[in-house]
Amino acid sequence: MSAPAPSPLVVVDAEPLPRQEEVLTEAALAFVAELHRRFTPRRDELLARRAERRAEIARTSTLDFLPETAAVRADDSWKVAPAPAALNDRRVEITGPTDRKMTINALNSGARVWLADFEDASAPTWENVVLGQVNLIDAYTRNIDFTDPRSGKSYALKPADQLATVVMRPRGWHLEERHLAFDGRPVPGALVDFGLYFFHNAQRLIDLGKGPYFYLPKTESHLEARLWNDIFVFAQDYVGIPQGTVRATVLIETITAAYEMEEILYELRDHAAGLNAGRWDYLFSIVKNFRDGGAKFVLPDRNAVTMTAPFMRAYTELLVRTCHKRGAHAIGGMAAFIPSRKDAEVNKVAFEKVKADKDREAGDGFDGSWVAHPDLVPIAMASFDAVLGDKPNQKDRLREDVSVAPGDLIAIDSLDAKPTYAGLVSAVQVGTRYIEAWLRGLGAVAIFNLMEDAATAEISRSQIWQWINAGVEFEHAGETVKATPELAREVAAQELAAIRAEIGEEAFAAGKWQQAHDLLLHVSLDADYADFLTLPAYEQLVG
Repeated sequence: MSAPAPSPLVVVDAEPLPRQEEVLTEAALAFVAELHRRFTPRRDELLARRAERRAEIARTSTLDFLPETAAVRADDSWKVAPAPAALNDRRVEITGPTDRKMTINALNSGARVWLADFEDASAPTWENVVLGQVNLIDAYTRNIDFTDPRSGKSYALKPADQLATVVMRPRGWHLEERHLAFDGRPVPGALVDFGLYFFHNAQRLIDLGKGPYFYLPKTESHLEARLWNDIFVFAQDYVGIPQGTVRATVLIETITAAYEMEEILYELRDHAAGLNAGRWDYLFSIVKNFRDGGAKFVLPDRNAVTMTAPFMRAYTELLVRTCHKRGAHAIGGMAAFIPSRKDAEVNKVAFEKVKADKDREAGDGFDGSWVAHPDLVPIAMASFDAVLGDKPNQKDRLREDVSVAPGDLIAIDSLDAKPTYAGLVSAVQVGTRYIEAWLRGLGAVAIFNLMEDAATAEISRSQIWQWINAGVEFEHAGETVKATPELAREVAAQELAAIRAEIGEEAFAAGKWQQAHDLLLHVSLDADYADFLTLPAYEQLVG
């Protein structure tokens, strides 16, 4: 007797959306179901392995390059597959969620690449998950336009040869999609985002002279990269496209992945496009993994940890050397500034900082970098144009002068800065404001002239947690003040009152401010540090 057919995916607790039937076709859901059946058990094992590794770090307060993969690092013969034409020049990349207006603006921005984000810049409401897929399909078929209901301004795509190449970012491995269930359990969000996008667009993108390209977030080990590689191999066979058509750029935004960069490229070598150097998630990962490590692992205010900090410099230079040794692109970090329409002086100072940051990255050997706003594209472009000229990248700069010892990546105490009371206030302010917007379904949020995403909230709540648990002392108003739960609650109450006064009673009542305040304090003060803020936050997300 043959085995029964696998149960189909079931849409759970979701209001019907316009045009969802174009995305949630029977064939597409069958593909996602097969991905889930084949690969979710390994995903589960790898999440368990994360916990085991975290426990080991808690015991030893150290990390090292893996002895069991030394042969991979020592073998100079292997390289990643050559970049396809559409991904060979990545000198400026813009990031953002896949709402309709952003889709058009990002594609039109003049950047070479758009990171179309279903992860940290998108709150995973069912509407965002499904309609984001609709918007990308419409963009590739040139059936997309948008009229802003408030301003009346209309948006439409430029000619095809002027559009950015899309690199799509699915959710991280830890997140579930509660609205799609298989045999009663939710499907991993990563497989939903990847599966729907790949199934509908892989051939379409090939026909456009491009391909299904991905950014892989929150990767913690080369074994997680191996899982993605196996998914790519299966998916390409499933839809009948050549092996190696998929290309993936891995975000090195966890401290454990920083020790496995070569191995990650090796596992993905037929599908690898490069590595990216993040910032806030990387710092969040350091706090998360070394939270038991004592005073030498206590980070100062987040804005004091620039990419020129010694341990951050070790990380970025090692990334460039690793990528270029293996023929991969090295992509730099984010310029998050949002230009002010009212204050030219603020813009002038900020633009100078952005230019200095991008000049540094281009000078260090990066092949490209990220911006959050179209107005920053020309600034970043000029920095890379000055170094690259007509060359598409600088992978020929091997950076053999770079030598990074294991301890250099976690030498947090090499930074001459300390936490401040103002830093605590900022963490509470930004954390509260971001979480409130996220609970309303917004993942990319302008706060104090910076474009913030979920990584911002993660580092904010992690620093509050770390400073309290490390007994950090601040100088404030001429006194020494200790970081305590009571102090955090006092600062949070003051911030909530300030927001109420700033926006007015009606807008305050219409928002999710108290809920955001409570959630921030819960994850910042709970003795059990939550692995990801977005896990308890997802339980409160409506839609």
